[in-house]
Amino acid sequence: MALEETVNAIRNAAIKAGKAPVPDRLQGVTKKRIQQVLTGIDRMSDDLVGVVFALLDDERPSWFSNAPKGSRFCDGASTAHLACHVGILQRGGRKLDREGRDYWIKPLREVGAVDPVSLDPKQRAFVAGHPIAKSSNSAYRLADDFRAILQAQEKVVEPLLAAWIAKDAVRRRLELQAVLAEKARTAADTKHSDLIAAACEFYVPKFLDAFEVLYIDAGDGDRLPEDAKSKLAAVGLQLRLEDAIPDVLLVNRTSLAFWIIEAVTSDGEVDLHKVTQATKFVRRSQPKAAIGFTTVYRTWMDAAARQSQHKNLAPGSFLWILEDPSKQFRVEAFD
Repeated sequence: MALEETVNAIRNAAIKAGKAPVPDRLQGVTKKRIQQVLTGIDRMSDDLVGVVFALLDDERPSWFSNAPKGSRFCDGASTAHLACHVGILQRGGRKLDREGRDYWIKPLREVGAVDPVSLDPKQRAFVAGHPIAKSSNSAYRLADDFRAILQAQEKVVEPLLAAWIAKDAVRRRLELQAVLAEKARTAADTKHSDLIAAACEFYVPKFLDAFEVLYIDAGDGDRLPEDAKSKLAAVGLQLRLEDAIPDVLLVNRTSLAFWIIEAVTSDGEVDLHKVTQATKFVRRSQPKAAIGFTTVYRTWMDAAARQSQHKNLAPGSFLWILEDPSKQFRVEAFD
């Protein structure tokens, strides 16, 4: 009998007996807790929640025909096992598409939430790793430290998750991404000034840590207050009202390089005209200064809406998106 048929039979038998095919909790963990933890590392999706829940299943025997005596599903489950557990057993539908496993296995492996294991037929035991590529004995199970977070009491989940994130650079990057993705999602009407503030708070320290802010154009009141004039004068710059005033102007005092950020909620990308005008302004006083440029959008949707229409980002400039903050993109053009 094919695996799908077997799992369908398991589900149907449970329903006929008046039981739920899968309980609300496995090893004391609910799907709500899994959602909470995965959201903290920007790895939340229904499929990922289903996979993690499946890998907590200690109530049914292993689905490997030659599994060690007494082994359970959670001790090691193949891609096919997980696809059927989530799609058929949990949802009562079709198994998950195995070709999509990069979306419901790989993200968990990348952060160390899931470990690769293999069923060694000679030892009749699950061993660490996937020593044989594309083997039918390849499987996965939850990492012990990740499972401990899921099983923890509510009051210590956040501290445990924070400590787990701190151990790994990928997790730290995803934590930042989760925070800013939520910020972008819950601020659908983010004002221009809010996007500028987010760029200064998150983008500058991560990607321009050698730079300091000289001037921010909030767009209200006096656009060139006295303290800004003093800071500009200290590095030899004089910003006139006829100049193209940037949203944010930064300086690297060591190399005397400058950087300009334009935050876009409606228009105002770093285009060729803006590069020309800003370069003219800086090099009027600092003829040898290097100048960098970044356009900032709130979401990928905002960026796509603007660039699908205008395609005006200047070559050599950078792009940063608030909801996807762990990377920036350089605009390149061929000659």
